[in-house]
Amino acid sequence: MSAARRLTLVDVAWPNAGFLENALLIFAASLLTGLAAQIAIPLPFTPVPVTGQTFAVLLTGAALGGRRGFLAQALYLMQGAGGLPVFAGGAAGAAYLLGPSGGYLVAFPFAAALTGFLAERAWDRRFLAMFAVMLLGSTVIFALGALGLTRFFPPSQVIAAGVLPFVPGDLVKSALAALALPGVWRLAARGRHESERRSTS
Repeated sequence: MSAARRLTLVDVAWPNAGFLENALLIFAASLLTGLAAQIAIPLPFTPVPVTGQTFAVLLTGAALGGRRGFLAQALYLMQGAGGLPVFAGGAAGAAYLLGPSGGYLVAFPFAAALTGFLAERAWDRRFLAMFAVMLLGSTVIFALGALGLTRFFPPSQVIAAGVLPFVPGDLVKSALAALALPGVWRLAARGRHESERRSTS
């Protein structure tokens, strides 16, 4: 596979990142997910709150790429399971992963890996493609989240309790990401062309 096909926004911003720099990026993405989890809106008809986590998970996955995105979210889960208050509302502990939100959380590394995998293949360069990337990542989270909710709800109620309440917000977040990332790529390309023009003048 060529280097061009594996290029992400982080690779453009930090082209010579080594092991330490990549470790810092992974750690920063895990912290960003933990901060986004504190934006939590409880809903009266489901034990799963609306949070900013999924946006952070999918966006950092696209920016970091598949492998680093997976590692960042795996680190986030380890932080929370180890007692750091990084889950929604400042919750912490391994037992939280066995609760109603557990399936969604376990899905985070896989959703980030998928969005990163597709971003490495230039799916983050155009609006419709990036919109599809976000929806596919959300589908992974919804699927594992709904599966986890079957321990707490009858199967006939799982979609209403664990998927439908979050679809409108995910559509908005997907549209925002689909606007933002291709725009950043255009700015990066413009800056690179300007730099090349100055170097040859």
